[in-house]
Amino acid sequence: MDSDDADGRKYDPDADHPFPDERLNDVLSALLDDPEVTTYLEAQNVNAVARKGYNDHGPKHISIVRNRALRLYELLKHAGVSFNGAADQGLDEADEPVIVALAATLHDVGHVVHRDGHAYYSIPLAADILDRLLPQWYDTGEAVRMKAETLHAILCHHTEEDPLTREAGVIRVADALDMERGRSRIPYEKGGRGINTLSSQAIRDVTLEAGDDTPVLVEIEMMNAAGVYQVDNLLKAKLRDSMLEEYVRIVAVNTKEESGLVERIEL
Repeated sequence: MDSDDADGRKYDPDADHPFPDERLNDVLSALLDDPEVTTYLEAQNVNAVARKGYNDHGPKHISIVRNRALRLYELLKHAGVSFNGAADQGLDEADEPVIVALAATLHDVGHVVHRDGHAYYSIPLAADILDRLLPQWYDTGEAVRMKAETLHAILCHHTEEDPLTREAGVIRVADALDMERGRSRIPYEKGGRGINTLSSQAIRDVTLEAGDDTPVLVEIEMMNAAGVYQVDNLLKAKLRDSMLEEYVRIVAVNTKEESGLVERIEL
C-alpha cells in the first residue's frame, strides 16, 4: 500500500527497488546518482508548479511514474504480452525495461524550457543526457537504437503523438497513473481550484495488480465523484491508442465518506 511522505505526496516504498535484471539495475543506479539528471528533475518543477500552478512534475512525480511504468511492464510481461520497441531494433529483451526506465525518468525535462509543448523540448535535452550515459553499457550502434526508442517513448507520453511501441505505451499510461491528491497539494494550497486540481484532490490511492480477465487491473480509490474527471478525461485519454487498451482494466472505487457506502465504477 502506498504511504505519504512529509510533503503529502504518495509514494511506493518499493519505488526504484532492484528489478530482477542486472542491466536495468545498473542504469537505474547511474540515473539516480547523476547530478545533471537530478538537477533537471528538480528544476523542471519551476515552470510547471511555481510559475504555471500545475500539479507536481518534479522528482516525486518522476519516481512514481518510473515505478508504476516498471510495474505495468512487469505485469504485462508476466501475462505474456510482447513488446516491440527493443525487438524491432534488434536489441535484447533485457533492454525493454531499460527503455521504460530511461523514458520515465527523462520524459518531463522539457519543462525547464516551458510547460507548453514540453514533450518536444524534452527530446533534445534527453538526447544529450542519453549520449553521455548510454556508452557506459552499449556500443555505438546499440546506443543509437536505445536512444531512438527512448526518445520515441518520451515524445509519445502526451496524446498528440500515438505510440508505435508498447514501451512507449507504458510511459504514456504510467504518466497518467500519478493522480493521487498529494500531487496537487501545492496548487491547491495556493488557492487553485481548477478541475485538474480538484479531481486530483478527490483521489486517495492507485494500485496496479494482475487482473482476473486482463493482465492489469488499475484500481483507483476516490473520496468523491470529482475524481472521475482525472480518470475518464486524463487516464482513459492516454490509454486510448496506447497499444495497451485490451490489456488494462480500470475500476474506480468511490468511497462515500458521508454515508460509508462504497461504489465500484467500471471506466
